[in-house]
Amino acid sequence: MKTKVGIVFSGGGARGIAHLGLLKALEEFGIKASIVSGTSAGAIAGAFYAAGYTATEILNILKKGQIFSFSNLLMKRQGLFAMKGFHDIYLDCFPHNSFEDLDIPLYITATDILKGELVYFTSGNLSQAIMASSCMPLLFQPVHFNDTLYVDGGVMNNFPIEPLLGQCDIIIGSYVNSIKKEVEKVSMNNILDRCFHLAMKSSVEQKTHSCHLYFEPPNMTQFSLYNLKNADEIFRYSYHYALTLERQIKALDI
Repeated sequence: MKTKVGIVFSGGGARGIAHLGLLKALEEFGIKASIVSGTSAGAIAGAFYAAGYTATEILNILKKGQIFSFSNLLMKRQGLFAMKGFHDIYLDCFPHNSFEDLDIPLYITATDILKGELVYFTSGNLSQAIMASSCMPLLFQPVHFNDTLYVDGGVMNNFPIEPLLGQCDIIIGSYVNSIKKEVEKVSMNNILDRCFHLAMKSSVEQKTHSCHLYFEPPNMTQFSLYNLKNADEIFRYSYHYALTLERQIKALDI
């Protein structure tokens, strides 16, 4: 019987490009997921992967559409921006715009901000689920969908491994927000980023024990959450780090 492989992708803004470095390495080792779970940037990467795009194809789409690049929006300081700017890109890449049309099952995590609940989307409107999951608070207007309001899934769960538990023989975890532990100074722009991921650190670490392979490239906070200018560098950095895990990957015996 075929080994069932699940992959969980964390959030991370532009750092989500690092998920693609892992996927490229897995492609080269002949490993394909049977089911995917992702939040925020991980939901975006996961959706394209579940639709059958290769790591390199996804990288080119994200760079062209500036999907993770919010630096220009941040500088304008005109209040909250709408996610609908990305809608046409998703419709172009996912013409049927449904979970049911994907090559492999996908779970997308979002936060219902009105009910204060975590929601896992796995059927229906794909683009709305992606936008809900990646709607960063304080940057974008909440996404109105299913008679409620959604914001970034990473607010409540930045490593949504739960949908994979009990469904997979092998779970691969990809987390792209590793923090440099000792720094001499932190810029004002990075304080919120650092505080958020420090707060999430213990809950993520507990979940890594359920992973048969855990991918966390070191010092990822060297890369901006909001800017794609280093997309190629992040991709190369994460890909080469993934290759250092060759022994662990081959030990999965998939």
